[in-house]
Amino acid sequence: MMGKVTFLGAGPGPADLITVRGLRALEKADVVLYDHLVDKTLLHGLRARLIDVGKHSGWHRVPQEQINTMIVALARGDENVVRLKGGDPAVFGRVGEEALACVEHGIEVEWIPGVTSAIAVPAFAGIPVTHRGVADSFCVVTAHRRNDEFDFAIPPFQPRMTVVLLMGVGTLAAWIEVLHRQGYPEDWPLAFVERGACADQRVLKTTVGEAIEAAAAFQLKSPAVAVVGQVVTLHEVLAWKRDSGARVQPRALFATSTSGAA
Repeated sequence: MMGKVTFLGAGPGPADLITVRGLRALEKADVVLYDHLVDKTLLHGLRARLIDVGKHSGWHRVPQEQINTMIVALARGDENVVRLKGGDPAVFGRVGEEALACVEHGIEVEWIPGVTSAIAVPAFAGIPVTHRGVADSFCVVTAHRRNDEFDFAIPPFQPRMTVVLLMGVGTLAAWIEVLHRQGYPEDWPLAFVERGACADQRVLKTTVGEAIEAAAAFQLKSPAVAVVGQVVTLHEVLAWKRDSGARVQPRALFATSTSGAA
């Protein structure tokens, strides 16, 4: 007998941003391997065995190669495995590496997309990544760098493009320099959304030329999403106040969901 591996996106921040299909997968899991940024509320009351394989900048609880091996071993032991990741697993979530390891061993896989922070976090700050007449395209870039990587895939300046940078607090000075080289004006709008979608979300609106100094004064911390483009100017008009009261509990949401919905 062979188990199955489901790669599941938890969405950004609060537990109630996960999909209904994702909740059902958690309910059926024998084992859940979860990441650092996952809201732990999602894990409450599950029958599954829980394994923390989370990592953040400069600290990896379990090396990626070991995670791949662990997933394969669990599935080959007839376990129904859920690999739970923040945001969407296909957006810088290494889902390809882990899924390939499974496929190479003949293990069935399923992907359940999540709400990606690249779009949702700016939205929680009132910043749409596209806006008619302002931005008709957007680009998502990882600003995380390994020791053997030196550049960033930031496109040349296009006034009608929004650039969203993920995992960029620690490499801020480096990617700002790339923006300069790629022709982004000093006064081009730039915003940081720290802990987006969470109760303690903070937003810093600045410019390309002033970003480094402003981030230092703001004491910007990870996790934060950077948004570069004219859509940032919409923040002051569209920023909306979220209810800071009781949040939807995932178990209650699952219990009242309609069978077959996703």
